[in-house]
Amino acid sequence: MKTIGILGGMSWESSSIYYQLINERVKETLGGHHSAKCVLFSVDFQPIKDLQHEGRWEEATERLVDSVKSIEKAGADFLIIGTNTMHKIADEIEATTSIPLLHIADMTGEEIKNRGLKRLGLLATKFTMEQDFYKGRLQTNSNLDIIVPDEQDRNTVHDIIYDELCLGKVKEASKQKYLDITNKLIHEGAEGIILGCTEITMLVKESDIQVPVFDTTKIHAIKAADYAMNHFVLNR
Repeated sequence: MKTIGILGGMSWESSSIYYQLINERVKETLGGHHSAKCVLFSVDFQPIKDLQHEGRWEEATERLVDSVKSIEKAGADFLIIGTNTMHKIADEIEATTSIPLLHIADMTGEEIKNRGLKRLGLLATKFTMEQDFYKGRLQTNSNLDIIVPDEQDRNTVHDIIYDELCLGKVKEASKQKYLDITNKLIHEGAEGIILGCTEITMLVKESDIQVPVFDTTKIHAIKAADYAMNHFVLNR
């Protein structure tokens, strides 16, 4: 079994979900007392959050690159970044490490293509919804049409992520706001919905939405576990 390197803590709430999902997958597949071999480097999220919102991405990159180097030195065979937003710097991270990176957008795009869908609605942080590093990768690598909420709804989705979910607060009123926004995307032709922030799985479940839902946290964690168990080959 390969050792999984997890760059986590962004937020620790979703990192705990990753750890649980990965180990559940290994136990389900191998049985007995099997569990995942992993190295978790959990950063202090406050400085990273501040740098994100101040647009100081180079400094955020430096911090996370140092963390990835520690993960590699600790013996990880491959890496996952336990957050959608910080895949903004995935290329920079890949350039500094010799171990493979399982990119969350690629893993998600593969699942969507397997379902035969084309037009997807995306819920995520404003960085992920508005910038091209994530949408563009899905469009280019997976040939998908990605639509996002309007500006007001993007602000709502973003604020709930940072002000509530990253702090472990799960509110029914916020869930209803997300479902209302999701319904608008479906009305605009979304054939499925991407939960493109690793905390959203705390608030919205697949059963809450009338079209197929792609929970990036679950997809990423399961793919990492399967890759660790040599159950699929990573195309690079």
